Amino acid sequence: MTDLIVIGGGLAGSEAAWQAAERGLKVRLYEMRPGLQTGAHQTHDLAELVCSNSLGSNLPDRASGLLKNETRLLGSMLLECAEEAALPAGGALAVDRELFARLVTERIENHPNIEIAREEARTVPDAPAIIASGPLTSPALSDSIAKLSGGEHLFFFDAIAPVIHADSINMEIAFRASRYGAGEQEAGDYINCPFTKEEYYAFADALRHAERIELRAFEEAIKSGVKAGHFFEGCLPVEIIAERGLDSLAFGPMRPVGLRDPRTGKRPYAVVQLRQDNLAGSLYNMVGFQTNLKFPEQKRVFRMIPGLENAEFMRYGQMHRNTFIASPKLLRPTLQSIQREDLFFAGQITGVEGYMGNIATGLLAGVNAARLLRGEEPITLPRTTMLGALCHYVTHADLKDFQPMKANFGILPPLNAKVNKRERGRAYAERALADLLGCKNLLLHNTGKLVDSTI
Repeated sequence: MTDLIVIGGGLAGSEAAWQAAERGLKVRLYEMRPGLQTGAHQTHDLAELVCSNSLGSNLPDRASGLLKNETRLLGSMLLECAEEAALPAGGALAVDRELFARLVTERIENHPNIEIAREEARTVPDAPAIIASGPLTSPALSDSIAKLSGGEHLFFFDAIAPVIHADSINMEIAFRASRYGAGEQEAGDYINCPFTKEEYYAFADALRHAERIELRAFEEAIKSGVKAGHFFEGCLPVEIIAERGLDSLAFGPMRPVGLRDPRTGKRPYAVVQLRQDNLAGSLYNMVGFQTNLKFPEQKRVFRMIPGLENAEFMRYGQMHRNTFIASPKLLRPTLQSIQREDLFFAGQITGVEGYMGNIATGLLAGVNAARLLRGEEPITLPRTTMLGALCHYVTHADLKDFQPMKANFGILPPLNAKVNKRERGRAYAERALADLLGCKNLLLHNTGKLVDSTI
């Protein structure tokens, strides 16, 4: 007998299924891959990371670091797997994406309360369910959700950064270092490709004029509506950033602060950072270099980057449509549907952006589904917590400007006391974790596990 259906084996769905199963529910987890592919995924593993391999900052006084500490405190299984698959990345948590997905898949497959159904879920279930089908929800399920929600669907365009073979990087030009040396090993956690002013301007101009990929067939219906405003601002293609001004990249993903070129002893005019993508160190991804250029153009233009003149690409960048629901109209802060209390949504389809946001909302949906089915009240987390603030944002934002939201201190209620900018992150974090501890016992009730509350 199945108590709960979870649709989607990505980050949110895997975490939701695990949390519900740990609380005694019999869970049926639907994942349509490999029978039906998305066009962005490459494997059939659960929790496959499609874009970057970084889960963001690990620093406790940063927004992403606070969200990690909250999910760590709440017993996130996926965060445990991420830390087991971690790679050197300065103050960030980056993972070997293949190892991470394999660890999650093994944990889910071996859980006695979880059954994995490798098939497409084409309609919204009539039974208790969590929909965590992600931004690449299949057309059939998307239509079913649209009927349930009165046709209110939104979308934005997301892009994937290229991955490069490490042995094709020219280390006579490129150098290893983290910004300001933060958290780095002796050799440095990142490979940096430094630009002179002249090299940078030539590169930015080439980006602006390079040919771009035609939208995929499933995006043709809305092709005429694609413009810069339909991209998610936190994941813009580099060629779109370059169009906003020749120096926009140098002040954005190519900012050189905290770095010095060992050949000159000076800060470069701009820099492209490469982050390790697998444990073997044979692959590196281009940090913040999402793109929609045609593949031959990527090879031509990105080989203009100093140190990448002979770069070999394991994967080129690409752009795809991400779909999300009108959560301010459709969801409660518990992640329950306003129309049906036994239907939950989690992950990117709700308008929460970022890997950790997906994991955290999956965790909350799994906990609340279990509480509901056991006759307990679902939990609304305090708005002073990062997860509570994200859930409040996606359910209370003004629908006409609704865009996906990453963890950031700007969505938290103001602090009561005045603190300087340097101490503000720590103050937000201390308040959030203190308030979360106040409802920790409710969230962890009957999991059978003791979670370390040390922050």
